[in-house]
Amino acid sequence: MDFVIGVLILAVGLLLSIALHEIGHLVPAKRFGVKVPQYMVGFGKTLFSRTVNGTEYGVKALPLGGYVRMVGMYPPARGVARRRRDGRATVVEEARAAALEEIGPGEEHRAFYRLSVPKKLVVMLGGPTMNLLIAAVLLGALAVGLGVGQYTTTLGVVQQCVPDDPAQTECAASDPAAPGAAAGLQAGDQVLLWGGTEVTAWQDIATVIADGGTGPTEVTVLRDGEEVAVTVTPEAAERPVVDDAGEVVLDGDGEPVTEMRPYVGIGPTFELVRQPVTEVPGLVWGTFTATVEIVVTLPQRLVDIAQAAFGTEEREPGVVGLVGVGRFAGEIASLEGEGYGLPERSADMLSLLVSLNMALFVFNLIPLLPLDGGHIAGALWEGARRRIALWSERPDPGPVDTARLLPATYVVVALLLGMSVLLAYADIVNPLSLTG
Repeated sequence: MDFVIGVLILAVGLLLSIALHEIGHLVPAKRFGVKVPQYMVGFGKTLFSRTVNGTEYGVKALPLGGYVRMVGMYPPARGVARRRRDGRATVVEEARAAALEEIGPGEEHRAFYRLSVPKKLVVMLGGPTMNLLIAAVLLGALAVGLGVGQYTTTLGVVQQCVPDDPAQTECAASDPAAPGAAAGLQAGDQVLLWGGTEVTAWQDIATVIADGGTGPTEVTVLRDGEEVAVTVTPEAAERPVVDDAGEVVLDGDGEPVTEMRPYVGIGPTFELVRQPVTEVPGLVWGTFTATVEIVVTLPQRLVDIAQAAFGTEEREPGVVGLVGVGRFAGEIASLEGEGYGLPERSADMLSLLVSLNMALFVFNLIPLLPLDGGHIAGALWEGARRRIALWSERPDPGPVDTARLLPATYVVVALLLGMSVLLAYADIVNPLSLTG
């Protein structure tokens, strides 16, 4: 039952994000006088609708997106409209006619294509910008109100031995005692000083251990409200190399890369740490850049996903579809374990919604129709053409004829549908899970 509740919470959050995205288009469009016959959340059969001030607001049966229908997205043809050999209108001309058919007498000025370039940009950027604002607000509430998951200076693990095999997790009778356990460190100790250096984060501890060598080191910890001093003597041990993300680095044969370094045998706790408001912009920027990296490398990631879905390759963590995101939400709601209560569940659910909204922001800026970025690129090109014409004292070239890009638009739509189907299939036959 908890799994289903998690999925429902995500579905509601996603629908609200989509609805607000479309409001980001709707409000400036109506403010600039564009005729907007429909504002809909979802596709397919209309479940509920109400018309207010000439706009039908409603919810449709398939909650897979939404749209704002603005009149006059495509300008009239310049010159003689093209026809098929049999005399019928081409697909492009049919689209023009559909875009202009609801413009009544005296309403020509209410067509979208008649807007100035800055107003077009405001309208088309309104949707993605709304998703960016949602992501920023949710991330701010998460960071300031609940906290960001971080490793702390409190010990969560004290290894009892130094195993001969770095990948070994159980101690054998012949394995020597780990330096931390031999010195008397205990899980729950909060490290205050290490070798005379004050530590405030787990990275501080890792750094002083790596730089301190294998000599005896005095360590001060807070245990049961009292400061306790112990002497730790790290020893050189072959340990796996990890990257900045904390993942074990593998060699060409898929084996862990190891190196000799000072070893104590301790690990931190992981808990939510509240952040000051000043940290929020940096967190938003980090989320944005990480999302851009994913979108830029999306073609290769999709190839890898296809190989994992239809072959024997292991699926790498990364891109998931709606099925996978729903699975994550269900797992967040149903996971049980010590230290994973309501604050942690709420933080993970908010993180999921932050990621979705940032993905909607970045993905919609791709300069391809029918995405918002395609219309933004068209407006920017229109502005550039008009500026060049002004400088060269030539006639105004008029609005960019985006209708001529419809054949390419249909190709993009087909690719997006194919990507959605591939991700859904992969999420079913070779799913990613938060529990591993």
